[in-house]
Amino acid sequence: MFTSSMRSTSSVFLALSALALEGLAATYNIDTTYIGTDFLNSWTHETLLDPTGGRVTYVDQATALADNLTYANGDTLIMRCDDTTVLSADGPGRNSVRIKSNAQYTTHVTIFDIRHMPQGCATWPAAWETDDTDWPDAGEVDVIEGVNDQTPNTISVHVGSTCSMPSSRDESGTPGSNNCDVNTDGNSGCGVSNPTDNSYGPDFNSAGGGWYAMERTSSVINVWFWTRTNGGVPSDVSSAASSIDTSNWGQPVGYFPNTDCDIGSVFGANNIIFDLTLCGNWAGLSSVYSAAGCPGDCVDYVNNNPSAFSEAYWDVASVIVYT
Repeated sequence: MFTSSMRSTSSVFLALSALALEGLAATYNIDTTYIGTDFLNSWTHETLLDPTGGRVTYVDQATALADNLTYANGDTLIMRCDDTTVLSADGPGRNSVRIKSNAQYTTHVTIFDIRHMPQGCATWPAAWETDDTDWPDAGEVDVIEGVNDQTPNTISVHVGSTCSMPSSRDESGTPGSNNCDVNTDGNSGCGVSNPTDNSYGPDFNSAGGGWYAMERTSSVINVWFWTRTNGGVPSDVSSAASSIDTSNWGQPVGYFPNTDCDIGSVFGANNIIFDLTLCGNWAGLSSVYSAAGCPGDCVDYVNNNPSAFSEAYWDVASVIVYT
């Protein structure tokens, strides 16, 4: 999410080689379950200035609850941006929410069970992991990220030192797409795209959402996706089992091995983060914004059209971490 240039979404993930399967770990046991009010008790609403230059103001938990930008009850967490206020051109950005887990993780698997993600022109939602107090030296994995409803989902890795991924990860080999070092690649990261449109945006929401899972070890980072309507979702994922076996999950849609990257040294302990920014230095780029069929200027659109953001919300059933 700390991007200074547009993330490449043109890389198309090919069938993985046997190396991918060799990188899969075996079993993990449940460590922490975040459901409903757990996100209020064990996560922090961050109020930092948006590092991507978005047209948002991140509010604290008390404000988010009072203004119905955050709602947590039962197995539901809702996080949204304000959709009622017309903004002054020279005033603060649209109120929005960015939350971060208090706990940090190294070797682990995170399973995100999500029913709805923010959608609409100018939106830039992300679910990711980093230590934003030690970025980029602690590394970053973007599990869910995209802009302006443009499918499919982008999965990417960003680190603060030498790290590259094999070109066999993607089909087109977009220049810089295999270089993960933010200091030399303009922070475009090394990314791949999900193979299906229902991995992101309105298509994801129409299918009732789905599950994303991210596995991180010292030798590989893997990301899987299963839509809600996919009969092939592993039973240990769909049932939130007490233990999981990633070797039974098949080929991941995002595969980042340590072939030319010492994952153990370029990653530190990371927090889990959800956020929603608007415009900024990816979604707000005129070429990106207009290519999505969005009207006028991005910032003007955010300022003057609050009702356009009625679907700009996260509905999270759970986040479960296994170690």
